[in-house]
Amino acid sequence: MAWVVLLLSGMLETVWAVALQASKGLSRPLPAVVFFVTVVLSMGGLSYALRSVPLGTGYAVWVAVGTLGTALYGMFALGEPVTVARAFFLAMIIGGVVGLKLAH
Repeated sequence: MAWVVLLLSGMLETVWAVALQASKGLSRPLPAVVFFVTVVLSMGGLSYALRSVPLGTGYAVWVAVGTLGTALYGMFALGEPVTVARAFFLAMIIGGVVGLKLAH
């Protein structure tokens, strides 16, 4: 269950990052509220997951899921460049997290 919560919390990290950008520095109320709610839920889920998932691995997975989601959102929803280099480095993030999990 902790791993499911960890992955969902990482996805919420993507939501709060997007909401933070959409809030224009927390000056737009609705995205700012979404940011605050999802950051609390995301951190709460991370906290719950770290009760049974090792700290280094859990935090790395949480950050990686958020990073991947945010990068993919930027590329496919905001029109940021999709390049071979970006895809390669995103794949390296995935590989690093899988490596941490396997090394545990």
